[in-house]
Amino acid sequence: MGTNRSKFELDAVDRSMLRLLQDDASMSNAALGEKLSLSVTPCWRRRKHLEDTGVITGYQTTIDRRAVGMNLFAFVHIVFNMHSDKSSDNFEAMILNRPEVLSCHKITGQADYILQVVATDLDAYGEFVERVLRRQAGIASIQSSLSLREVKLSSKIPIPEADD
Repeated sequence: MGTNRSKFELDAVDRSMLRLLQDDASMSNAALGEKLSLSVTPCWRRRKHLEDTGVITGYQTTIDRRAVGMNLFAFVHIVFNMHSDKSSDNFEAMILNRPEVLSCHKITGQADYILQVVATDLDAYGEFVERVLRRQAGIASIQSSLSLREVKLSSKIPIPEADD
């Protein structure tokens, strides 16, 4: 998840392909090739190379969280009272297996981690905090901020133009 990759050299076609796939990951190689002025085989090869080198890490469907009953969105700041590798490793391993945690970042500043968490409602979120987070060894404080209104939500990465 948190690998530190050196910059991969992308040409203009690769960049265009990435932009198109971020808009519609289900696009067939034939349709993608048509938009890029490539035949199917070279298009497939480029796409496969982007996958094999880790530039493309996977494909997913974007779902409206409210449509599936996830009405609460929280930002959770976690502070540890001791900074041992074991506490951090155990916490991170636990987080990886929690589907309600959309993202987890080890951060600088007053907190050690920030999470993005979804839940059906405040009761379900409270249960997550009490039964999951508060049971983790080494956590000194948990501070939650609930989203009142989502202004923007995107997982699209801006693809810079090539340095030609």
